[in-house]
Amino acid sequence: MRKLHIKGFLLVALAVLTVMGIGYQTVPADAATYRTVSTESLKTTAYHKKSTKGAVYNQSHTRKIANLKSYPNTTWYVSKKVVLRHGKTNAVYYYAINGRHTVKGLIWHGYLKQGKAPFVLKKAKAAVAVNEETGKVVWSKHANTSRPIASVSKIMTLYLVLQKIHTTSAKWSDHVKTSNRGLVAMGNSYACGGFRFKSGHKYTVQELYYAALLDSSNNAAIALGQWVSGSNAKFINKMNAQAKHWNLGKAHFVSASGLENSDLRQFGYNYGSANANEVSAKDVAYIAQHLIQDYPQVLKDGQIGSKKVNGQTCYNYNNLLKGRKYYQASLKVDGLKTGYTPLAGYCFVGTAKKSGHNRIITVVLHDEDEFTETRSLMNYVYKNNLDK
Repeated sequence: MRKLHIKGFLLVALAVLTVMGIGYQTVPADAATYRTVSTESLKTTAYHKKSTKGAVYNQSHTRKIANLKSYPNTTWYVSKKVVLRHGKTNAVYYYAINGRHTVKGLIWHGYLKQGKAPFVLKKAKAAVAVNEETGKVVWSKHANTSRPIASVSKIMTLYLVLQKIHTTSAKWSDHVKTSNRGLVAMGNSYACGGFRFKSGHKYTVQELYYAALLDSSNNAAIALGQWVSGSNAKFINKMNAQAKHWNLGKAHFVSASGLENSDLRQFGYNYGSANANEVSAKDVAYIAQHLIQDYPQVLKDGQIGSKKVNGQTCYNYNNLLKGRKYYQASLKVDGLKTGYTPLAGYCFVGTAKKSGHNRIITVVLHDEDEFTETRSLMNYVYKNNLDK
């Protein structure tokens, strides 16, 4: 009975204190179990998380501020070493703050590793950054793995078109055959087209070049390939021969446009046994390098936001260009090619030449945020002078 009376008395007392406005705060059970043994100031040093575990605590270790897993790829700047006693054991903690100065506190030393957090792209399944002049790979993620590349394939198609223009008697004003029933049907397809071939109009090489480069027109790319080599099959063989000539061992083509055979079959343009063009991010970058170095006019053309071609607007989907959502003036992005199919995901070949730096080529394959990640990669390369 005495225990009940005491309990009741405490409840009444608590109620009275609450009514009187005196605050009552619950103290964590382990609040008194950590005691500061020593504190040592250190020269501020960069660390990063080496484990998926761990948390950030306040200086008395009575309150968890954040879980380390909520801050992946974060550099923590350590300025103090703190020894806390817990029961009969001493533990070493670091007092750290993140680079954005939004979180600070104690982190057990075993969860941190000295050095800055490595740069990562979380969403791209493969990516690379290359020095355009030397071809040196300056950053990569699964860059040697062949993957479907969708309309990024058109940089090879356009290279071979430009090659014919510059090395033979062919002219920009040459007419390209576009009357094939499959090409006309493809242009009328919402999923596979983009550029409609109007009956009776004779399209020039230059018109279809802009349609393929800017609007990523699939039927324009196939028609250009047939103009280059005489047939779709011969052109695809030429694509593969060119890749072999450049020693691109992770490149294989079955399509001039980048569409997969599963889509091309309905239009009569499927070719080969594989379903898709499969090229590694590094080999895509090297194709872009050859295109830029051999035919630099593509950089000027790649900056065109939109262009009327025989009454149709060809829209450039590169959203790193001036006036677009992800534009950053200091990067000076001037190309190069977007791509998407459900199989390949969002792909993008970018190129930029920041003032005082070398030109770089970046590739992201099967991304979900291709422009943001490309911009992040470009900034990382330039900030750390990896372009040198």
